[in-house]
Amino acid sequence: MSNPRYSIIAPIYNEEGNIQILYSRICEVMDSTDETWELVTVNDGSRDRSLEMLQELAAKDPRIKVVNFARNFGHQIAVTAGLDHATGDAVIIIDADLQDPPELILEMIERWKAGYEVVYAVREERHGEGWFKLLTAKIFYRLIYRITDVNIPLDTGDFRLMDRKVVNALQSMREHNRFIRGMTSWIGFKQTGVSYVRQARFSGETKYPLGKMVRFAMDAITGFSYFPLQIMIYVSFVLGVVAVLAIPIIAILRVVLGSGFLGGQATIVVITLTLSAFQLFFLFIMGQYIARIYDEVRNRPLYIVASTDGFDSQPEAEASAASPSPEPEPEAGG
Repeated sequence: MSNPRYSIIAPIYNEEGNIQILYSRICEVMDSTDETWELVTVNDGSRDRSLEMLQELAAKDPRIKVVNFARNFGHQIAVTAGLDHATGDAVIIIDADLQDPPELILEMIERWKAGYEVVYAVREERHGEGWFKLLTAKIFYRLIYRITDVNIPLDTGDFRLMDRKVVNALQSMREHNRFIRGMTSWIGFKQTGVSYVRQARFSGETKYPLGKMVRFAMDAITGFSYFPLQIMIYVSFVLGVVAVLAIPIIAILRVVLGSGFLGGQATIVVITLTLSAFQLFFLFIMGQYIARIYDEVRNRPLYIVASTDGFDSQPEAEASAASPSPEPEPEAGG
């Protein structure tokens, strides 16, 4: 069977309340294009009925593909598996919670046909989210924009359309701590954005609580910026200048105010604790980079596939991801 024109990737983690409506809305949108399409779902270790529901859909509709992970590997890895298994000329990434409207895909397709190779969705408003989530998201996107080495558009998520050549480039990047929207910006090609209002989650709970948000931010920063390492030299320089200036100032004050000025062990303890706090913080930053180097050196597969449904044959990308070669070629994707 020939490859479809479009592939839609939807990572799934405990989304039993959203799967049927997601399928219905995608069918309505994609059928209106009068072109071939497929929906590649990746079950990321769901503990509810998500896998069973996906398999039922795949049994009824040959356009539905199911990649079932052996365990939970995380959202970014699930998206990566979807990219590995997608075969369309254009590939769309969308979350299953319906916060990103499938209807926007039609506008993305128009921009793609106009010559753009990446069409990303820009969130003008975010409904159904608390002030803390909105504030931290705003800070996160602007921090990433300022300190990373690539121009990552503000207020964008993974909801985007990518040309096949962009997907092929992404497949060659097999780093373990992944920030796909940053990787897409790093690749380049002709890119544009379309604005939309992000809706409240249709059903279920957010899959990005505070802890995961922090880890995701660390992956983004360490993957695309050396700023946390570079800031060490600036802080060291400031502390050195303060120390040099403090010596004559303290000497003069002791002469003027008497030998009891700043005397005793309390001052030494405070200064020592302050310097130790800076040292431990910078050791933590260095440890984050070293841990990511360790992940890459181990060269473990990004994910393990337990089963697939709806595919005519096992995609090549799955085999390379699940069973990496003992002597990988430098240009190999896996």
